[in-house]
Amino acid sequence: MTRLLRGCIAGLFALFVFLSPVLAQDSGPDYTTWERIASQAETALEADQSTDDRLEQIRAQVAQWRDQFLGAQSGNDTRIKTVQSQLDSLGEPPAEGEEEAPEISERRAELKEQLARLLAPVKQAEEAYTRSNGIISEIDRTIRNRQANAFLTLGPSPLNPTHWGQAIADLHNSVLASIQEAQRKWSSPILRKRAQANLPLVLGLAFVGGMLLLRGRGWARRASRSFTERGSNSRKVIRFFVSLGQILLPVLGVYLLTQAVLALGFAGPRWTLFWENVPIWAAGMLGIHWLADQAFHDDVDIAVMPLAQEDRQRARWISDVLAILFVARGFVKTLTEFDNYSPETLSVIEFPLIVLTGYFLFKLGRVRNDAAVAGTLAARNADSGIYRLRLARLLGRASLIIGILGPVLAAIGYTNVGVGMVYPAVATLALIGITFVLQSFIGDLSALIGGKEEEESEGLFPVLAGVALFILSLPILALIWGARKSDLTEVWARFQEGFQIGETRISPSDFMIVIILFVIGYMITRLIQGAMRSSVLPRTKIDQGGQNAIVSGIGYIGIFASALIAITLGGLDLSSLAIVAGALSVGIGFGLQNIVSNFVSGIILLIERPISEGDWIEVNGVHGTVRDISVRSTRIETFDRFDMIVPNADLVSGTVSNYTRGNVLGRLIVPVGVAYGTDTRRVEKILLTIARDHDMVLMNPAPYVVFRGFGADSMDFEIRVILRDVNKGLGVRTEINHQIVERFTEEGIEIPFAQRDIWLRNPEALRGETPQKPEDET
Repeated sequence: MTRLLRGCIAGLFALFVFLSPVLAQDSGPDYTTWERIASQAETALEADQSTDDRLEQIRAQVAQWRDQFLGAQSGNDTRIKTVQSQLDSLGEPPAEGEEEAPEISERRAELKEQLARLLAPVKQAEEAYTRSNGIISEIDRTIRNRQANAFLTLGPSPLNPTHWGQAIADLHNSVLASIQEAQRKWSSPILRKRAQANLPLVLGLAFVGGMLLLRGRGWARRASRSFTERGSNSRKVIRFFVSLGQILLPVLGVYLLTQAVLALGFAGPRWTLFWENVPIWAAGMLGIHWLADQAFHDDVDIAVMPLAQEDRQRARWISDVLAILFVARGFVKTLTEFDNYSPETLSVIEFPLIVLTGYFLFKLGRVRNDAAVAGTLAARNADSGIYRLRLARLLGRASLIIGILGPVLAAIGYTNVGVGMVYPAVATLALIGITFVLQSFIGDLSALIGGKEEEESEGLFPVLAGVALFILSLPILALIWGARKSDLTEVWARFQEGFQIGETRISPSDFMIVIILFVIGYMITRLIQGAMRSSVLPRTKIDQGGQNAIVSGIGYIGIFASALIAITLGGLDLSSLAIVAGALSVGIGFGLQNIVSNFVSGIILLIERPISEGDWIEVNGVHGTVRDISVRSTRIETFDRFDMIVPNADLVSGTVSNYTRGNVLGRLIVPVGVAYGTDTRRVEKILLTIARDHDMVLMNPAPYVVFRGFGADSMDFEIRVILRDVNKGLGVRTEINHQIVERFTEEGIEIPFAQRDIWLRNPEALRGETPQKPEDET
């Protein structure tokens, strides 16, 4: 049995090896079929009679072929590079008139033929790709021109009374057709029997759906309020998820009710279309209501937009009205698609909804907020969330303009323009509100995971999440304002295509691979640094400065190696940038020579470690403690408690005094003077006693008193001691001075101060008297 199994595996493997070349040949694009499809597409574009839907179908088909051609362009890359390398290894072809060895000539010709054979499908794929790309561009241009013409076409004015009668008649016919359809279904005995058979199911669905619709929001509200408590991020996160029940439970109830109605079997095509859209309309209305409740909540800690209380209530009420109008427009659109109303009827029906929507957009835009104007001092001093209010102010101004301009254009006859302005504006406000609410939730979730307090929830991660949400919302925003799905797929295709640098095509997938590999390398580097810092290095005899230098060196080496490995494994060929990099390096070298100098000096500081974190040093006459040594600069905390950033080049090339390098022992000199006539031996004995009695003074080496000499006003002495911790020198000096004063007072020793005798040569000049001249002797 085992031999049989091994034989089967060997046979399958041999069959795969035999068929792999055939499969590889058949895996390429079928250019015969492509030629037929491309010709049909070009013919349809030349005739310009195909509908937009048909053009979209042709475009989707051509886009699939284009993706195949893009993949075929890189199918033989590895083999082509190998053959090209073999050809380059033979050297340059001989110049004219020179001979080459026959073996090399034959090998060169063989390799050139093989390279041409490999490049043939690549060139064919490039040509087909260019053709497909041109067809897609022409289809997009045709559809955009049609949409623009339809959008800007002047239609019938809804203010023209001659159109009102036709609109009323069309609406009456729609209602009458709906009633007649229901009557026809009800009059069918077969349908009534089927409805009776499904009655238990209908009643069950109706009961559950009715309970969820009537009580679901109340249940979710009560559950949400129970988790509303200040200072608890966990409760905020739970409250957010529970509050979603205000949408899900009623929408589920509406869905069950519609399924109960459809289960009766009396709904025809018209009513079926209506009931199928009811859950969608309910979800839209309840979703906007929930969003307005989150953005303009009564609790200021929950509200995303920090407006005044009365303004939040007003904005919430206006948002609910806009939700109803938005759903009403969806109902009108459904009727239009089913009954195919005339342009006159459509303009008359759309106009009241456009006017009401524009009016409430105008009212929503007038809801005031106290956001500071961008660029002012108040805006710069505002908190991190004020940008929401500034954005709300800009959106409010846009709502004012759209709320006026949309109805006016619709009244003139540009109904499509009015519809294309007011309803996308409502959807845009909802989308931005969703972005803000999700960003606030991510901030609470980040604070919960990180164990931070409530006021610390506005960190870097929520800001980055907000940027990511904004980027993700851009495609939705484009769809809201009229972009086609094919436009987004075209942008994505261009993004995947990448860009060309020399002979190398760099695609976003290459960048993604590089980023992922670099992030993995960076994380591994951080893990190694953490292990070295917390587990390995503390068990060695290396001082703290050396440990920090080793950890920093591992970080720099790891990041550099991660970048190098990521670029290499990612397949980015940056050789074509070597010339540009060489040309820029000269200019960059001159412009960044100070930065490079500081970088090299930082490496020297980390290796030689003349200073370490925690050292007391003096630089340029400023004393302080080293707090951090980075690659470019060193941060020193002065004794005045402010930070001084010193470039590393100054620490390496300048003079630096390190008072605590290696140990904290240090000498302290305390000068003192006594009056002339004092017994100097007794003074020396007293000073020695004071120095020896202090607990911070070392006895080996012993304290020493120096009789420096005779000053102008006193006999000068110095107490010279070695302290256990020179960082406490200021307190020791103060205490020794106190004891000197106390002991000198007890011993009656005078500490003199400077005195001067002033002699006036002509004192009478100060009194205003005229000096008398001496009498001449006869």
